[in-house]
Amino acid sequence: MKGDRVEIVVDAGDTTRTYEVVASRAGRRVETAVRRGVVEVSEVTRSGTVVRTARFMANRVLALVEQPVPREEGSEKAG
Repeated sequence: MKGDRVEIVVDAGDTTRTYEVVASRAGRRVETAVRRGVVEVSEVTRSGTVVRTARFMANRVLALVEQPVPREEGSEKAG
């Protein structure tokens, strides 16, 4: 959902660096995956098309914080 974001804190040797991936448009979401020693954070459209991806070595990631947008009660569509 627009506004969802994931914050990634990475060890950069003598310091840390913070990166952020944000669902920038309506209907997009942010997905995270850990595969074969790599942390992958992607912004994805409703249809599942990946818009952009950030990849980090898993052993360098210090924190991975998912921050969803607060949803209002009754705003979900009945299916």
